[in-house]
Amino acid sequence: MQTMIAIAPMMDWTDRHCRFFHRQLTRRALLYTEMVVADAVIHGVRERLLGFDDAEHPVALQLGGSDPRKLAEAAVIGEAFGYDEINLNVGCPSDRVQSGTFGACLMKTPLLVAQCVAAMKAAVKIPVTVKCRIGVDEQDPEPALDTLADRVLAAGADALWVHARKAWLEGLSPKENRDIPPLDYSRVYRLKARKPNEFIGINGGIQSLDEVSEHLRHVDGAMLGRAAYHTPGILAGVDAAFYDEARIAFDYAALMDEMAAYAARHIEEGGRLGHITRHMVGLFHGLPGARRYRQILSTDANKPGARPEVLEAAFAAVDLSGAAAEAA
Repeated sequence: MQTMIAIAPMMDWTDRHCRFFHRQLTRRALLYTEMVVADAVIHGVRERLLGFDDAEHPVALQLGGSDPRKLAEAAVIGEAFGYDEINLNVGCPSDRVQSGTFGACLMKTPLLVAQCVAAMKAAVKIPVTVKCRIGVDEQDPEPALDTLADRVLAAGADALWVHARKAWLEGLSPKENRDIPPLDYSRVYRLKARKPNEFIGINGGIQSLDEVSEHLRHVDGAMLGRAAYHTPGILAGVDAAFYDEARIAFDYAALMDEMAAYAARHIEEGGRLGHITRHMVGLFHGLPGARRYRQILSTDANKPGARPEVLEAAFAAVDLSGAAAEAA
């Protein structure tokens, strides 16, 4: 079974500009959109919600919902837009998600999740996957995760990505749900041992590529979340470490040129430089000049009329020899 590295769907973070930036750092990792509610896909402004740059491939659309018919319709729309995969969110713990009867609360209704998966599988030709937690609230993660996995995989899900924490829908905020419930990686490992012929991926608290390597001794894929966003420079090592690509010094000058050109196109279309640079602030974390780089992107890039030249000034503040050596 092919190893897969992915960058997690993160609300308010993994928009199309973030994904384009991440794609410049890794050609092979699977990128995910933010969660988009099926009703919004069906009735909303689709280009704004679903539009993406061809450079982002491979890229998956994550859907939220619990109505099999609507999810199937939204999946068809996503496939027509060119997405490489449709993923169903069974892990988000926000109040807004609960009120819509989707996200982590669906852990309590595995049969309904399976019906949703089956409907989407019947409607599209691209892979349909699920991202879940190990359980919610007072559920015992042993039977809860097994039951969900059995149902969705039997319904045809092509992969199951598991965030290795419970979600507490009562008493914890969405932010607290990303930190307070303890990580239980071994629970995901046991699921994989029980499902040796199915793709099982792991997510939650993974901070480095060394940690990714350790997880891949037990499961088929690893999904980076906040580490990929706050310290995106680690993505420059993904292709060589996990996809047998040649290990060469990363070309940060080429990255700057690509992002400057992308920013120029976005500005011409009425956008602002800050829409793009907000995702790039952590790129040179820990390197000489990184503080000045962050200052420039946090201030100058957000001024009215800011142009791509701001990116050039920010990159010029960093000692790129250190970054190149680290990537190599």
